[in-house]
Amino acid sequence: MFISSAFAQTAAGGDVQSSLMGMLPLVLMFVVLYFVMIRPQMKKSKEHKAMIDALAKGDEVATAGGLLGKVTKLGEGFVSLEVAAGVEVQLQRSAIVQVLPKGSVK
Repeated sequence: MFISSAFAQTAAGGDVQSSLMGMLPLVLMFVVLYFVMIRPQMKKSKEHKAMIDALAKGDEVATAGGLLGKVTKLGEGFVSLEVAAGVEVQLQRSAIVQVLPKGSVK
């Protein structure tokens, strides 16, 4: 005969401990990823949101584009920034990256 009989193999007992050990490196990678990348990014985002919410008229700020100025008007999503005497620029609140100490902008 050309075709031999095929015999089904018996299923392994399904060693639970070996399957958990196989998943351990994957779980460990996700835990490390969370503490190294995700958690610090969430913390930084919260701090930035708190800084944006705490903006007040007269604060001196730096923007993402490199502009330095004093906040003159606050709106819901926009801020007016005085960059020079008589020159005001309107920009989004999220573009502000840092609140500077008083007297930094001359």
